[in-house]
Amino acid sequence: MRTLTRRLLIPGLTAVALAATGCSSTAHTGATEVGSSTAASPDSTQQLDVAAAPQGSSAPTPLARTRTGKGQPEKSSLKVASYDKASQRAVISTAPQSHSAAPSHSPAPDKPVAVGDIIASAPAPGAPNGLLAKVTEVVGKTDRGTEVKTASTTLASVLKDDKADGKVPVDPSSVTVVPLMKGVTFSWAKSQGVRFGPQGAKLPLGNLRLDVNAAVDTAKDAPASAAASVSGFVQLAPEVEFSYDGSTGGGLGLKSAFLGMSGDWSSQWALKGRAAASTGAPKRIPFAALHTAPVIQVGPVPVVVNLDLTCYVQVEADGQVTLDVQQDVKGDFRVGGSYASGKGWAPVSTSAVHSTPVKASVTAAGRVKGALGAEASVGLYGAVGVSADFAPYLRAEADAKAAASSDGKTSLTGSWALYGGFDLSGQLHFQLSLFGTPVIEHRIPLGTLNREWSLAGGHAER
Repeated sequence: MRTLTRRLLIPGLTAVALAATGCSSTAHTGATEVGSSTAASPDSTQQLDVAAAPQGSSAPTPLARTRTGKGQPEKSSLKVASYDKASQRAVISTAPQSHSAAPSHSPAPDKPVAVGDIIASAPAPGAPNGLLAKVTEVVGKTDRGTEVKTASTTLASVLKDDKADGKVPVDPSSVTVVPLMKGVTFSWAKSQGVRFGPQGAKLPLGNLRLDVNAAVDTAKDAPASAAASVSGFVQLAPEVEFSYDGSTGGGLGLKSAFLGMSGDWSSQWALKGRAAASTGAPKRIPFAALHTAPVIQVGPVPVVVNLDLTCYVQVEADGQVTLDVQQDVKGDFRVGGSYASGKGWAPVSTSAVHSTPVKASVTAAGRVKGALGAEASVGLYGAVGVSADFAPYLRAEADAKAAASSDGKTSLTGSWALYGGFDLSGQLHFQLSLFGTPVIEHRIPLGTLNREWSLAGGHAER
């Protein structure tokens, strides 16, 4: 199998979205232009803008710094030249000065890194998911810059008592796609009319699409004409939702936070033939893995969101029913974790999806259920914070009864029904403590959200 990998980097999402962002209980301020002013309240709390980091720029890797852990974060002229995860050592150097006409708020380049500095960096050499760390020791000068020892820290140590709330769309061109089977293609359309892939010209801006045409295990006694297969596409426009409120004051810690992924979802897919009987758990067949690590700019602070998505086909059957079904699925989804002081972390999972059968036929008695879904995870700086499984499905049941009497009369009755639905489930992970909240001691289930509705059916008697 030939492996196709398509990657165009951006700094911009988590997500995951899983890479868009927002608090479940407050209205979003919306994404704004990077560099726009922040509003300050009388208690020194600032409302920070949330936006996608600039793309396609020759500027150095963005870095924010809180000097000796005190004061407010500020954009820095320094950059992470290299990072070693095993030893937690980094080399910090002075970035080349850009010649922008816009005023710069960067500190003077002769201000060296010092013990106690908090560094938040976009992806850099050795830190593909960015870096959020505290300087614990200045080792010394090297030919590349200043070598330092670091330790893990939290967003609260750099965002402090500020507020931020917004959604940032995931740039589809930043997504790396690895097909896991033959017959998978990838397309996207982004702003400025840039498009890619065989379906790119048909897509709304901001959408990505995966097409698949895959065979699934066919029942052993099925004729050649009943070979089982799944074909169709998944199309989505994911957004990262992010909010932070450190305005509690008095050293009481974070007031609220949210991290999640949301967006529009649509798919059209067909399930044909007689699928083999399932043994044990339903058979899940991954067909593509997607990854992106966009950067969202929270005021001057680059926050790296990691989104991963694995698209799959899943079939559960008894090996008796032969199907020829096609449906359209459209809707939206939202999954994430919401934190409130005094209450801790709570899961958020909502979805509004509807489907329309394009055609449907069912032959013989039995049952079958097929899904075209996605496993998603979203987190910060490479750590998974929220994982979710979203699976729109088709389910068919058919029943036939025959009877005979002593007078030689026979009768045959049969009925069939086709249902559409979706399952949404997931869990919160302890890595959400990166916000600066108490550590989650165990994974918190999102709970399972299930909706099902009738699509078609029939009854016959003779």
